[in-house]
Amino acid sequence: MPSTPFRNIDGRYVILDKDDIDTDQIIPARFLKTVDRDGLGVHAFHDWRYEATGEPRRDFVLNQSGASGAQVLVAGRNFGCGSSREHAVWALMAAGFRAVVSTAFADIFRGNALGNGLLPIQVDESVITILIDARTTNGDARVQVDLASQLVSLPDGRSVNFPIAAFAKRCILEGVDEIDVLLGEGNQIDAFEAAHPAAISTTAEAGR
Repeated sequence: MPSTPFRNIDGRYVILDKDDIDTDQIIPARFLKTVDRDGLGVHAFHDWRYEATGEPRRDFVLNQSGASGAQVLVAGRNFGCGSSREHAVWALMAAGFRAVVSTAFADIFRGNALGNGLLPIQVDESVITILIDARTTNGDARVQVDLASQLVSLPDGRSVNFPIAAFAKRCILEGVDEIDVLLGEGNQIDAFEAAHPAAISTTAEAGR
């Protein structure tokens, strides 16, 4: 499903300093009855975010004023482990996040993130420490994300590179998915088929 094209980020960030945050914590199973991503943001981290009565927990980071408008979530290692639910990515994006910074991501979560326009930024532990320390001493600490250059600029002025596959980078920058890219190559596909009719016919006959 296509998303909004990625724009450079320059703003405050949210820290969720926990390892092994699984997809059931990101979006509990009871909220998976929909195939529509709209409205899932309010349920992101629901069981950490709200009391049993439904009242917001004042000590949870997303309920604090500093989280307002933040597009970057900084988390512990092995983020997105657990079940393969795509709703976890939808919930994070509906909550306003366009990037998650961690030292490691679960493989299925990473694939779901890249396929939906959420940028998983993998960095060394030292970078996470810098971000946590900066936010601890300055509640308005900011981070910049430049996907085209694959750079994260830290509050102390340093910049670090992060890896991403070229195709995934293109899709997120343009706000398209794999199907959009394939459809966009329709003319080239038609030209290829027109130039290779005999080979296609021979291959099809051989397969019978």
